[in-house]
Amino acid sequence: MQSTKSSREERRLREEQRKNEARMQRRRKRKRQQRMAGTVMAVTVFLVVFLVGFGIYRIWSSRTAETEAELPVEKKKYIEERPELLVELLDINEYSRPGTALEKVRGIVVHYTANPGTTAEQNRGYFQGLAQSGETYASSHFVIGLSGEIVQCIPCNEIAYASNERNADTVSIECCIPDETGRFNDETYQSLVELVAWLMGRYDLTAEDVIRHYDVTGKACPKFYVENQWAWDQFKADVVAYIDTYGIEKTEEIQ
Repeated sequence: MQSTKSSREERRLREEQRKNEARMQRRRKRKRQQRMAGTVMAVTVFLVVFLVGFGIYRIWSSRTAETEAELPVEKKKYIEERPELLVELLDINEYSRPGTALEKVRGIVVHYTANPGTTAEQNRGYFQGLAQSGETYASSHFVIGLSGEIVQCIPCNEIAYASNERNADTVSIECCIPDETGRFNDETYQSLVELVAWLMGRYDLTAEDVIRHYDVTGKACPKFYVENQWAWDQFKADVVAYIDTYGIEKTEEIQ
């Protein structure tokens, strides 16, 4: 009798164990299905977002390309004709024209002579005289006089002793002044605008590449255009306006 009762208890326990295992299997199966459904949903959302975004990008790119194709291409202008100037090159010498090659022009530096009333020829003569006096190292590629005359002292493919550490990559222009204010008169100013405009086109420079001696060393040169920032800004604006008015479209490299 006891044996029969034990057998029934064992069968009951085994049946409960079987049911428990079945329930666990069903739970694990539901969890796997839930995880799979979550993964499928995430992938689906990603694909939808990607395809929508890609479609929007394609439409935007197409419209942008069409818009750019419709816009006129801005033509860069330059001054073709060189301003009238006198070429009076200094003799090769240690103090004012060393003959050192200037491989690439990356800027234009504007100076003033700091000796009121002197002419372009007198300043050119001073540079030439340094070959004998040896008192200092000084020169400039160009000197602009009080009547607007432009004298070239050094070829633009050689360095001048004018702009300190920028001697190696800039063209320098000295401007004569009528008085102690350092302000250029109208004739000097106009020739400076024309010369700078021409040089900018020749060397593919912008107004940002036109600087003062002051911008290199902090020296008050050219005096009036250091003391009056508005005047310097106006000068560069005048150069840009001159190019815009008298320039022609630049279609190839200038030789």
